[in-house]
Amino acid sequence: MEEKKLTGRFYDIQGFSVHDGPGIRNTLFLKGCPLRCPWCHSPESQEFKVELNYMEIKCSGIEKCGKCIAACPEGAICKGTVKQSLTDESHYTVIAVDRDKCTECFKCTEVCSPKALYKCGTEYTVDEIIERVKKDIPFYKRSGGGVTISGGECLWQPQFTLEVLKRCKAEGIHTAVDTTGYVDWKFLEPVIPYTDLFLYDLKKMDSELHKRVIGVPNELIMENAKKIAAAGGKFQIRIPVIPVFNDSVKDFEAFGKFILELGDSVEVVQLLPYHNLGTVKWERLGRKGPVLEADPPSEELMQARKKQLEDMGLKVMIH
Repeated sequence: MEEKKLTGRFYDIQGFSVHDGPGIRNTLFLKGCPLRCPWCHSPESQEFKVELNYMEIKCSGIEKCGKCIAACPEGAICKGTVKQSLTDESHYTVIAVDRDKCTECFKCTEVCSPKALYKCGTEYTVDEIIERVKKDIPFYKRSGGGVTISGGECLWQPQFTLEVLKRCKAEGIHTAVDTTGYVDWKFLEPVIPYTDLFLYDLKKMDSELHKRVIGVPNELIMENAKKIAAAGGKFQIRIPVIPVFNDSVKDFEAFGKFILELGDSVEVVQLLPYHNLGTVKWERLGRKGPVLEADPPSEELMQARKKQLEDMGLKVMIH
């Protein structure tokens, strides 16, 4: 019997990424996450399972197609709303998906020519990933880049993540792990020798509010950060700046004090201003929330929080 190869489940792979660590990178986005941030710009990352997405704007209408309605064994796809064409005065009727009936058998995706209905979640072996990222080694070398393993929470697929990191280091590729920190230490500790940089998220220092809004407390996140620092790991601390939730002077004073406790392990702090570009992704998944919709923080506020941390002696960048 042929030995089953180790695979990871992805929702995206982004080449020529310049915001997930130094230089030009390939960022590998794995599915599955223990957090439920209401501002999440990649809700398709949260569930480990393969999911059905519906991008209504791609639907050509039941008048021209409608094959998905007949293909669905559960009767979960039906006539939706009438839309006006973007190119002329004609109208067409898009489909609607009843998520309560849908079993995600994905038979609809097999007949959807415009790919309005599609799967989110693709399996790759370690060999397939390494062959893909090796093609960009010249770009890594010229730019000081490499490979970033992200999510979701990539360490929810710990064995796969560890093997990819080992193989990347064997190829001389700089590695970064983008993590929530909310994982068991037994999964974090093994990756430290093969990780050049941890992109480590801090969202709120008040653990009670952290749990109320995000779904989990933050003690494990803080504890793991200290352990990584003690083990010689290096950090790029990432703070998503979310209106009302964590953008106050008091919040950033608490962030700064904790980051300073990590000492020389912190290379830079990255501030990520909230944006609402991901809200449409919740609609594609048929999820109703909770979804935060707010105005992005102003440039004035971002610069003020940057200066606040710099005045505490930290190196800070804004995404």
